[in-house]
Amino acid sequence: MKGKVLLVGFGPDEVGLLRDSLPVPVFEVPEYCRDWVVGEIVEKAEKLSGSCYWHLMRFLIMHGLDNETLKEVIRSVKSLNLGRVIFATTTETSLTWKLEDLLNELLAEDEYFRAMRWARREARGRKGPFLDLEKG
Repeated sequence: MKGKVLLVGFGPDEVGLLRDSLPVPVFEVPEYCRDWVVGEIVEKAEKLSGSCYWHLMRFLIMHGLDNETLKEVIRSVKSLNLGRVIFATTTETSLTWKLEDLLNELLAEDEYFRAMRWARREARGRKGPFLDLEKG
């Protein structure tokens, strides 16, 4: 197998779209796996049953994909306009973490990078999403 994609937080219709659009197998990670080690989830992905629609955020975790396939997956997902999706690839380290810990780390990283993008926009003189009440 040339790799796989694991999903957390996607609704049933979105899962169907992703399965139809992506060039690799797509598997839902149900809530009962939140305390499992990520490597175990990757190994047992084909045997998992249940919906991945249990988290408020959408996570797409890619495992074993070469760079070209990885880029194709990201392009395909973005073209579906599913809203905010947090993309990740597995690493030697992340495969040893519990899923819940990995998701929390990915959320923290996403918030950090969003804040950095907002700060760069502010530095270039663009207004953020807040009203400027100081000007009268």
